[in-house]
Amino acid sequence: MKLIIRAAAALMAAGLAFAAIAQADFPTKPIRVVVTFPPGGSADAVVRMIVPRLNEKLAQQVVVDNRPGAGGNIGLAVVAKAAPDGYTLGVGAAGALAANSSLYAQMPFDPLKDLKPVSMLAAIPFVIVGNPALAPRTQKDLVAMAKSQPGKLSIGHGGNGTAMHLSAALFSQMADIKLVEVPYKGSGPAALDVLGNQIPLAVVDLPSALQHIKAGKLIAYAVTSPQRLPMLPDVPTVSEAGLAGYDSTGWFGVVAPAGTPPAIVARLNAEITAALNDEQIKAAMRNLGVEPAPGKPEAFDAYIRSETLKWGKVIKQANIKLD
Repeated sequence: MKLIIRAAAALMAAGLAFAAIAQADFPTKPIRVVVTFPPGGSADAVVRMIVPRLNEKLAQQVVVDNRPGAGGNIGLAVVAKAAPDGYTLGVGAAGALAANSSLYAQMPFDPLKDLKPVSMLAAIPFVIVGNPALAPRTQKDLVAMAKSQPGKLSIGHGGNGTAMHLSAALFSQMADIKLVEVPYKGSGPAALDVLGNQIPLAVVDLPSALQHIKAGKLIAYAVTSPQRLPMLPDVPTVSEAGLAGYDSTGWFGVVAPAGTPPAIVARLNAEITAALNDEQIKAAMRNLGVEPAPGKPEAFDAYIRSETLKWGKVIKQANIKLD
């Protein structure tokens, strides 16, 4: 029996040593990054900004594989089912990683169990905009108008289940107003319809609205982030403007299959963090209207879990379902 125990211990030690060597040599072949958005969007653009640096530092090619659809579920399902060896990664947003488990009756994977957070990449603030033909000029007056006309004002957003949709729902809940939520295929079309006075209000991302706000063609009532934005220093946050505690920021980050060795996760996190801290990359990201948001895997994991709870409550109260 002692011989058996010693043999088993020796095999285990050998296995751990082999795993340590394999992790120390990582990577030895190309890495695939499954991006759950189509080419050309903010998340895709950010990933492609950091890929050249990752290629250099990892001494292997990082290949972008765009797999959009089903609010990010299609792409992240591929990642969740991949071998946990660091050679298949995913880039998902708040929807697929935190909200979809409440939006969909059935999920092809469990975000909290089947994926391992590696690093957040970026935060995306939104802005609540209106057409200048609308009488209110402040959030306080806008809320007062909505309360006097329940169900009369409509608000556009970037699509059902998106962070912009949830931002609008949270705004209505905290203000205790009833707005008609109108989904669009992206932030751009929603902003254009507000410009054309086809719809009075919308929650949109900064790139879709910034030039129109500065030109006076759109009213910026408030930004959804917890802090004011450098690009719109005179525009208050929703919280400052009367809904204390409001915070709705879009975000996306890198995940790996659950079970990916901690040493590999740490190596990937270190290289991604270094890329996001590069001044040229930071400037390019901010030009896109996104804020670099590097952090440790543990912090990203805790954030995903807190966002899952937060948006689960909002979705339940608003009775939002996507299937």
